[in-house]
Amino acid sequence: MKLTTPKWILIGSVIATIILYIMPFGRLIAYPLILISTMAHEFGHGIAALIVGAHFDAYNMWPDGSGQALIRSHSGALAQSFISAGGLVGPSIAAAGLFIAAAYPKFCRTALYLLATFLVVGEIFVIRGAFAMAFAGFLAFFLFMVAKQRQQAIAQTTLVFIAVQLALSVFSRGDYLFTRTAMTANGPMPSDVMQIEQALWLPYWFWGILCTLFSLSTLLIGLRFYIKKS
Repeated sequence: MKLTTPKWILIGSVIATIILYIMPFGRLIAYPLILISTMAHEFGHGIAALIVGAHFDAYNMWPDGSGQALIRSHSGALAQSFISAGGLVGPSIAAAGLFIAAAYPKFCRTALYLLATFLVVGEIFVIRGAFAMAFAGFLAFFLFMVAKQRQQAIAQTTLVFIAVQLALSVFSRGDYLFTRTAMTANGPMPSDVMQIEQALWLPYWFWGILCTLFSLSTLLIGLRFYIKKS
C-alpha cells in the first residue's frame, strides 16, 4: 500500500502522541491536549442543549482538567438524556469532523479559521472563568496563526493531530462512561451516564456501553473517510 502524505501525517501524529506520553515531562507538554478534550466534552453538552431548545448559559473549565456546562432546560427526560449523552460523544464527533475536514487539503486552513472563530464566539457568549477564557483565547490565537501559514500541509497536520488527541481521549477517559460519580473542582456530582439512568430507565453502564459503541462507530467513519480520500 502506497503511503501518501496525508497517511504519513496520520502515522506521524500517532507516533508523536506516543512519544509525548512516554518521554520525561511529556505528560506536562500534553496537558493542553487534555484540556481540548474537556472542551469538546462540555461543548458537546452545550450544542446538544441548543438542539433540543434548552439554554446553554455558560461553560467553565478548571486547571485539573474538569469542566462544567451550565444548562437551563425545562424539557422532558428524553431531552435531558440527549444533553447528557452529547458530552459523552462530543469528542468522537469532533474528531470525526476534523478527520473529514483534513481529508480536503485545500479546506484545512479554512477549517482552522472556523475553529478559531468558534472559540472567539464562545468566549463572547458562554465561556466563563479566567482559566477557561485564557485557554480558549490561547487556542484560538494558535489556530489562527497556523491558518495564516500558506502551507496546506501544516494546517492539515494540525487538524489531524488534534483529531488524534480527541480520538484517543475516547479511550483514555473511557472509564467515565462507567462510573456513577464525576469529580469536578466544585465537588462530586452524578456522572452523565448516571443522569441518563435517573432520567430514563436501564442502568448507567448500559448507557455507557451504548455511548461507547456510538463513539467508536463515529471515529471509524471519520478515520475511514480520511484514509479513503487520501
